[in-house]
Amino acid sequence: MKIAILLPFKEDYTSKYSGAVSIHVSNLFKYSKFKKNIKIFGNTNYKNYLTKNFENIKINKNFLTSSNKKYLNKFISYQKKNPVDIIEIHNRPNYIDTIKKNTRSKIILYFHNNPLTISGSKLLSERINLLTNCEYIFFNSEWTKNQFFKNLDDNEYKNKFGICYQSTKKSKVNIYKKKNIITFVGKLNSAKGYDVFGNSIIKILNKYPDWKSIVVGDEPREKHYFEHKNLKIYSFQDNKFVLNLLKKASISVACSRWDEPFGRSSLEACSMGCATIITNRGGLIETTSSPIILKKLNSNELFKLIENLINNRKERVYFQKQNYSNFYLTHTYVSSIIDKVREKILSEKNQKFYINKKSNLKIIHITNFNYRYFGRLQYNTGIRLNNGFIRLGHNILSLSDRDIISYSKSLRDPSGSKYLNKLILNTINNFKPDLIILGHADRVNINTILEAKEKYKNIRVSQWFLDPLSKKGPDYEKNKSRILDKSIICDTSFVTTDPNALDFQIKNSFFMPNPCDKSLDYLKNFEKKPEYDLFYAISHGVHRGILRPGKYDEREIFIKKLISMCVNVNFDTYGMFGRQPVWGDDFLKRLSNSKMALNLSRGKPVKYYSSDRLAQLMGNGLLTFINKNTCYNDFFTNKEMVFYNSIDDLADKVKKFSKNDKEWREIAKRGHNKYQKFFNSSIVGKFIIDKTCGINSKYYWEK
Repeated sequence: MKIAILLPFKEDYTSKYSGAVSIHVSNLFKYSKFKKNIKIFGNTNYKNYLTKNFENIKINKNFLTSSNKKYLNKFISYQKKNPVDIIEIHNRPNYIDTIKKNTRSKIILYFHNNPLTISGSKLLSERINLLTNCEYIFFNSEWTKNQFFKNLDDNEYKNKFGICYQSTKKSKVNIYKKKNIITFVGKLNSAKGYDVFGNSIIKILNKYPDWKSIVVGDEPREKHYFEHKNLKIYSFQDNKFVLNLLKKASISVACSRWDEPFGRSSLEACSMGCATIITNRGGLIETTSSPIILKKLNSNELFKLIENLINNRKERVYFQKQNYSNFYLTHTYVSSIIDKVREKILSEKNQKFYINKKSNLKIIHITNFNYRYFGRLQYNTGIRLNNGFIRLGHNILSLSDRDIISYSKSLRDPSGSKYLNKLILNTINNFKPDLIILGHADRVNINTILEAKEKYKNIRVSQWFLDPLSKKGPDYEKNKSRILDKSIICDTSFVTTDPNALDFQIKNSFFMPNPCDKSLDYLKNFEKKPEYDLFYAISHGVHRGILRPGKYDEREIFIKKLISMCVNVNFDTYGMFGRQPVWGDDFLKRLSNSKMALNLSRGKPVKYYSSDRLAQLMGNGLLTFINKNTCYNDFFTNKEMVFYNSIDDLADKVKKFSKNDKEWREIAKRGHNKYQKFFNSSIVGKFIIDKTCGINSKYYWEK
């Protein structure tokens, strides 16, 4: 097993300047059974690395590019040349998506701070994404873990996370030879409570001249001045110096104001048998078995606690013995916790998901098959893709999510979604699919899929999405939210827009053409003698089946103007101008009566986006007009499809081809044959499966 450990960009890994994370990583490395195969990556301007296996990622800083981004990209470049089994990332959840996208390594994430304050884990959706993309997440305390799982049920992810406390070496300590020393170790700021400690310790040293205090730390951004002949203040020192100091000290104070995620100074004080005073903030309470808690953070209260320990030697020795004898967070112990997770990941990694081009898969396809509309909406993409999956020889179990919800509503489950998600889980348990494919399955809870992926490690999950996603199109925010909601639990996402044309990123996304299907799109209008010149239909009131009163579509203005510009052209339009939309078999009959058709989607044209109407028009052999800005000329020539760049250009071309019977038939036939050959449901279905299962195949529309 090869393991790469990536430190935060600003985490120094040298003896003199190392922070808590670097000390933690270097210590555990030395005790790991995998230490011969571990390389630690970071950035520093200094020498004297904590361990010899450190790789310094040097970058040239400039104001135009983020140093963090350059640091991460350089690490990824190294990994591509020298791939590893596991990448362990410390305290940088915002690195995960980029690393996941660019490597095949399993990822372990370590949190050393409150996840709700770190970029990449503040939002609930971001934390769910981390649970999906990370093989395992370690938290440095129960408190940190609880912060991460706010508004999440940690029981659903119990195999995905664990606690990895910081550790230290337990040295031999003679409690009875402890000196009259009181310590404070850490940043000398108000967040750490140094101002309270300083005011209190001056009073102590004035009253008890046989006691001394030693402070180790610094804080250039915040100054607190305390002077006394028995007070010694050291700037930042290496960890060896601190441990030797704590070995001699009798009392240690860690009186933080802020919620400490854990607290290394109190951990080390306990390991060295100090009577340790802490505030009950964050994870500090988890650093000691016998804490002395400062309930009110002020200098008078702290003075009383310290004075009591000075005057009551028996009590002081009791706390010293308890902390020392009960201390268990040694390097050996904590390192073994991490190694067990590494071993588990390695064993699962060897149980790879194998598929070849001849494999027959078990697939659960969840989308809206519209059974409740009695065949009126049968000509949809879900059915087209389903046909393609079946033709490929796969075992398909189809679930119509919206039909199930509609049929299962009750007083206890008003929306029907509880029943739907329970049905999906039970179906997965019985069917044990290789692949789950979601199509606009908005009511499927992401936790349902996560639970399935956790239980069955080899399941792959994909989604396809047909609706417009561009800012230039309708329902932008709604559709963006819908696709991103599922993308965090999907291995792949397929959209009918070029993903690079969007102003947001969808993880591992691909362009998918709208598929035609030979069993649904069987007309060959170029062989007929159609009654009408040009067909155009708007699907108003999909679920009602009739025009909705007061409903307006901006495309009506365009069509009305086009008709006025094409006086001698015979239009056949539906879903507008008071004429009801057409559905099912009636739609196909009306479609068969036209030579040509206009493919005009809502909103401004964007690269590759079209509604699924395009597949019906091209698949049934009509001469199809499409806006040039959709860039479909990347796939079709003007001898297979007609491109226009304005309404005037469109009107001229419509009039031209309506009069030229031979030419429209030739172009329509070539376009139909090409669409049926390259964009049919079997090929698009295979594309979805191949990409999701990691098969490298080239498709016509991939550039």
